Amino acid sequence: MENRNDCVLIKAQGNQKNIKKFVSSIAKFAPETSHIESIKTAPIDWENFSDFQITKSKNISEAITEISPDIAVCSECLMDMKVQSNRINYPFINCTNCGPRFSIVKDLPYDREKTTMKKFIMCDDCRKEYIDVSNRRFHAQPVACINCGPEYELVFNNKSIKDFDTILRIFSELINNGKIIAVKGLGGFHIACDANNERAVSRLRELKNREGKPFAVMFSNLKSLKEYAVVNKTEEMRLLSWRRPILILKEKKKLAESVSIGFRTIGAMLPYMPFHYLIFENLKIPAIVLTSGNISDEPIIVDNDKAKNTLSKISDALLIYNRDIYNRTDDSVEMVVNKKARMIRRSRGSAPSPIRMSRDVDGIVATGAELVNCFCVGKGDQAILSQHIGDLKNLETFDFFSETIDQFIKLFRVKPKLIVCDKHPDYLSTKYANDLKFKTISVQHHHAHIASCMAEHNLDEKVIGVSFDGTGYGDDHKVWGGEFLICDLNEYERYTHFEYIPIPGGDKAIEEPWRMGISYLYKIYGADLYESSLPFLRNIKNEDLDIIIRAIEKGINCPLTSSAGRLFDAVAAIIDLCTFSKFHAEAPMRLESVVDKNCMEQYNFQMASTIIVEQTIREIVDDIKKNIPISIISAKFHNTIISIIFTVVNEIYKNFNIKKVVLSGGTFQNKYILGNVEKLLMEKKFRVFSHNIIPSNDGGIALGQLAIAAKRRELKCV
Repeated sequence: MENRNDCVLIKAQGNQKNIKKFVSSIAKFAPETSHIESIKTAPIDWENFSDFQITKSKNISEAITEISPDIAVCSECLMDMKVQSNRINYPFINCTNCGPRFSIVKDLPYDREKTTMKKFIMCDDCRKEYIDVSNRRFHAQPVACINCGPEYELVFNNKSIKDFDTILRIFSELINNGKIIAVKGLGGFHIACDANNERAVSRLRELKNREGKPFAVMFSNLKSLKEYAVVNKTEEMRLLSWRRPILILKEKKKLAESVSIGFRTIGAMLPYMPFHYLIFENLKIPAIVLTSGNISDEPIIVDNDKAKNTLSKISDALLIYNRDIYNRTDDSVEMVVNKKARMIRRSRGSAPSPIRMSRDVDGIVATGAELVNCFCVGKGDQAILSQHIGDLKNLETFDFFSETIDQFIKLFRVKPKLIVCDKHPDYLSTKYANDLKFKTISVQHHHAHIASCMAEHNLDEKVIGVSFDGTGYGDDHKVWGGEFLICDLNEYERYTHFEYIPIPGGDKAIEEPWRMGISYLYKIYGADLYESSLPFLRNIKNEDLDIIIRAIEKGINCPLTSSAGRLFDAVAAIIDLCTFSKFHAEAPMRLESVVDKNCMEQYNFQMASTIIVEQTIREIVDDIKKNIPISIISAKFHNTIISIIFTVVNEIYKNFNIKKVVLSGGTFQNKYILGNVEKLLMEKKFRVFSHNIIPSNDGGIALGQLAIAAKRRELKCV
């Protein structure tokens, strides 16, 4: 057997019946984490093999094999960790079925010397396992043990502690006593504390400068998790899968109040590193906060020295190890809707697994969007999406973005021929693309959203595209975001959209949703809004209100938008649920979190050349004055959005006879809307396509850009 950069080559000899049986057994008995794209056979000359061998890997072309994502530790290794003398409580135990992969790979083919394990020379015991074809650690590149592998170090009270038993004891004592510890994980640093200790969690929020966004929580086991969250069968399968994502679950029992800050959900995950299991054996608590090890919106830290300089300021101790992380990867985040897993943040456990495309995408580099960025490179017919990068407005994140593109081009042997970017001229991803010395094309944001979902489902035909999000640069230079498109992978027609409304202060309105509330109210009520006595107006200074209204009247720094996201912001503000956002999309998230799912009512709206929600807002204001609970108002508003989507989709079908509907954009991370829209459309016999393995938010944009560029290149439009 030969592990090449383009494939795995197996030479087998025997009678025809046995060879056929052997070939069929490859797929039948493949490990759970493996992915076999295809098996091709061809006759060869007899070579009289006497045993099984894996020969030295070869680079024979510019083709590549897939790089595995990082894999959660397997149950067999966890058992070995208790019985193998050279691996008793060894926190880096792994085998061919588990352990680090993408996070340590520097080049292909995937051999030890091309990973960050290169400096760790295998001892005799590990070497015997590594070369023994019958052993589970046969050619497991990160194989190691107590005698030859990576080691942990705890930095505490200006002391360096390297004895692992002592590390476990002190680490557990610190967490049990409400302390905060920065911990080097699989793809970067985390920060940990007791998830039931309000004082510790609130202190972490203050030190990390993270006011409102919920923290992720790791539970000791599924039983403990089920005490705190509602878990259905699909969710249980995802939690226990080798990918081990963070899963957004319905809260059953409260953790510390500052973990979720008013949300009725928990971002929960289970242990996936050997160290996690060892820690929970020593802790007296069922769950720990395990949030990204960074400051504010910067990338997750991977370097030990930087962690010492930065994370020591927000933690009581620092736990590091001496194996380098080459490819940083945050934890992936998912949710389950209509019994299907839906990706929210695609990173550890999923990246860089490629999407197989129906056409040649070779040499295309798509730079993605500005927020929650992922980029995408094309190799043959594979679209290789990067891990989660983040918001490029942050300098450190932009550096991470540009460095990782270079790494992907080298790692996957991409020869750039065509660069594709968003149409927004001020996006840093667009400016980056335009600075490259290759042919560059731009793609409209919402067309890319729909195309990303089409690519995921291998669609290449006219579809009804519903693209709802916060911001996207439109062809008319306005801010789009509530769009109904008729499109294929080459072109699109904007069928209708939400009516335009001013965004007072531009991007400032994203941080202050009350501005959008005022914008809608002023459009409807004019100066009478001063007399409306709505509760949220009490939070706004009169002078600020006057300034915003004058700006709207004079059109000063008030770009027009059709954004669904800004409409959600406005409603969240008007009902006094969220007037100031502490993190991205907080207002829509809080609006969803209070929905009364038993309410089937909705508000009225008008269909003209655009979708007019004046009556919706009027009826919301009336309900506020009637003291209707915000849970009912939120439900009626959500039901209105669902009704709008169905009404327009049905109208397009009647006019154009298109039955396939594609849903994409950040708004479809709303479980209530996505779940109910899917059900309603399918009940009416529409074929509905939404995201599963690719984020519906801007993290999926690059895949859509790549698909559109490939189609246009095929049609010789570029």
